[in-house]
Amino acid sequence: MNAEDLILISVDDHLVEPPNMFEGRLPARFADLAPKVLHREDGSDVWTFNGSIIPNVGLNAVAGRPKEEYGVEPTAFDEMRPGCYDIHERVKDMSAGGVLGSMCFPSFPGFAARLFAAADDKDLALSVVQAYNDWHIDEWCGAYPGRFIPMALPVLWDPELAAAEVHRVAAKGCHSLTFTENPAALGYPSFHDAHWDPLWNALVDTDTVMSIHLGSSGRLTLTAPDAPMDVLITLQPMNICQAAADLLWSRVIKDFPDIKIALSEGGTGWIPYFLERIDRTYDMHHLWTGQNFGDKLPSEVFREHFLTCFIEDPVGVELRHKIGIDNIAWECDYPHSDSSWPWPGEELLKSAAGVPDEDINKMSYENACRWYSFDPFAHRSKEQSTVGALRAEVAGRDVETRSFDKGRFEIKHDGISLGEMTSKATA
Repeated sequence: MNAEDLILISVDDHLVEPPNMFEGRLPARFADLAPKVLHREDGSDVWTFNGSIIPNVGLNAVAGRPKEEYGVEPTAFDEMRPGCYDIHERVKDMSAGGVLGSMCFPSFPGFAARLFAAADDKDLALSVVQAYNDWHIDEWCGAYPGRFIPMALPVLWDPELAAAEVHRVAAKGCHSLTFTENPAALGYPSFHDAHWDPLWNALVDTDTVMSIHLGSSGRLTLTAPDAPMDVLITLQPMNICQAAADLLWSRVIKDFPDIKIALSEGGTGWIPYFLERIDRTYDMHHLWTGQNFGDKLPSEVFREHFLTCFIEDPVGVELRHKIGIDNIAWECDYPHSDSSWPWPGEELLKSAAGVPDEDINKMSYENACRWYSFDPFAHRSKEQSTVGALRAEVAGRDVETRSFDKGRFEIKHDGISLGEMTSKATA
């Protein structure tokens, strides 16, 4: 298969929330308490809510920047490619990369909206979560039907309210809920507690996937406080490995046999060993630990419930049948530092040399459509959905790597600006 013939749906991208997203979306009594953007003297833009200050971390918005400019320092909207936060520019960037569909995780609220959950006024917290979800579904995804898989934030502090919100957004066509990889780390009951049963029931009833992004517990694996940053980055998939083990051995899988879980941005190369390890653990220990999967192996149960996701993972692709070819989905990770944009199709095929087209199609879009109840072809034909067709729609779109210069990120082709935004942040 050629890159131009691929169909690409990414189950893990990210958005940087625009400053005006909450305007007109909260009850009048909460208008002054809504999350807001502040422009600071150092030139950075930060979100503020409930007394917290949340910077835009540089690594979260480096699409189009050279690698030597990556870093964790706070950044501003005018230092980002507009596709990070502007839906119209995002779709152009998607098409320029040949990406048909995208599921976008949140940024400043945290992957599991723990910022909102921390508010003392839970009526305010619920209003903000619902306002965010409505903006995401109606305005971000709704602007371009068939191009986005909607994703909702959870109501972390109340499982009954969480269940009601799942039902509410499912009625709007949303079948993905971003959730924490470890609720116990955030001070809530663990996956092993019946506390969450109303939420699990709602996920099953609405055929909604619990999408667990690494780092969503607020913790990342680190060996020592003085370890180099490279150690933390290398060990990031360990958080997802821990979540997979926690959930596989939990009562959730047994009591809710139709629940679906995605291990977002966790990679796939480690999965075959993980499956061998859980089968060995079951064989050697289940008689005294009390685990019981009936006539199935844990690896079989894993394949019934878990979607694994990768950006660039040649080992995982090579071992795809040990993982389960129906349990693998591709990610682009735009605009984060691990992203394969603007040449995602070409990078995918480097990982998939010699792989049959049938298997590539499952990983690149078919599994994503099936798991997330997503049908982009209701809006355009498959012939119009390929990498080549999408790139042709935005021919001339500038995707060159460019250095940040003088407080402004410019996207130009032949000297003509295609998209630029100075900071709309207001104090």
